[in-house]
Amino acid sequence: MQDQLERMRESLAPFPWAYTAIVVAGLLLAAWLANWLTKRVLLRGLERVLRAMPMGGAQHDHAVRLQVVPRLANVVPALVISAGVSMVPDLPPQLVTVVKALCQAFVVVTIALAVSRLLDALNRHYERRPDARDKPIKGYVQVVKIVMFVLVGISVVATLIGAEFLHIITGLGAMTAVLMLIFQDTILSLVASVQISNDGRVRIGDWIEMPSQNADGDVIDIALHTVTVRNWDRTVTTVPTKKLVSDSFKNWRQMSEGGGRRIKRALYLDQRSVRFFGPDEIARFRRFNLLDEYLDRKDRELREWNAELAARGAEPVNHRRVTNLGTFRAYVEQYLRHHAGINQALTLLVRQLQPTEHGLPLEIYCFTADTRWAVYEGIQSDIFDHLLAILPEFGLRVFQRASDAPLDVNLRRVEGPRPGPEPAPGAGEPG
Repeated sequence: MQDQLERMRESLAPFPWAYTAIVVAGLLLAAWLANWLTKRVLLRGLERVLRAMPMGGAQHDHAVRLQVVPRLANVVPALVISAGVSMVPDLPPQLVTVVKALCQAFVVVTIALAVSRLLDALNRHYERRPDARDKPIKGYVQVVKIVMFVLVGISVVATLIGAEFLHIITGLGAMTAVLMLIFQDTILSLVASVQISNDGRVRIGDWIEMPSQNADGDVIDIALHTVTVRNWDRTVTTVPTKKLVSDSFKNWRQMSEGGGRRIKRALYLDQRSVRFFGPDEIARFRRFNLLDEYLDRKDRELREWNAELAARGAEPVNHRRVTNLGTFRAYVEQYLRHHAGINQALTLLVRQLQPTEHGLPLEIYCFTADTRWAVYEGIQSDIFDHLLAILPEFGLRVFQRASDAPLDVNLRRVEGPRPGPEPAPGAGEPG
């Protein structure tokens, strides 16, 4: 083989660059052949092995896994060129050095890209775990990739200029302040991401409300620099990760996990409809099963109180009596106590608030057993539908401001002839 190459070189002596071009073409052909063999033989064998290996779960992400190995396969032709370029005759030493440096840089960048694909595959595999929503690692993966590509960039520069990697790292120490200024947001986001991951203040799937960032919806992604929120109007808001540490926001996760969603709404009653009940009316309310215990307890309490007043000779006006408002309040509480949609383990109150110009607020404070939005609204509406409908049974009225629309009688007077005064009784009758 060596003799054949020598004879070819002697025959091509009149053409100085012909032999060099043939050797370069042979080197490129060898690199292509190595690449072809690697991808057609080695990779197909690895593909069969990877497809036979489960990755946890019913659906296997083979595409992501197979993207890592082909990326590494591109290293083979670069290694062939780097090893064979020094054997090409009549090449300038500077060109050989540059080609070797480019091949080394290509190998480093290719390995870095393969590692990046591998990190993405590991992150996707981790996200399939049930606890991945509570402890996302996407931010950490992005930090590792940033550090890796910074080191790769330094290594490529050092290779191309022929400097030592450690010398460049030492020189960058003097630029620490500049780097801190450039990567300020990344550093702050990294710290915020670590805090969020450790204390679990935000997880994927949480409903957060952050008015300062116009965010009100579900968290769909947590990355290094941003947290993506899909709002209820189907728009998407990206919130800087550091804002979730420095600014205040509301997380509704505890509401969902606590097994109850709060109802806090008031009925505004007309204060002029509040009055005492007479004995006959109290007896009539015995037909309400929910009021039996309340009426029995109230009857004993009032009898004892009024008997003591009578013993002291107090006037009857000092006696205590049952009111329609108190009876209605007891009915509402018992109604909620027996409602299947109300979580009885959480706080339940029916209370009066301070009277206002809009009426007397009777507030209902309780929690639904189902926290889903549509179910919650249905339970709340059913409760107030019932209370508004049964309110007249207690002689109470809801306060409602009068409309300023003209009365129908005035409209009829405008449209038709104005009637004259009615005759007095007996007027015009024969005497």
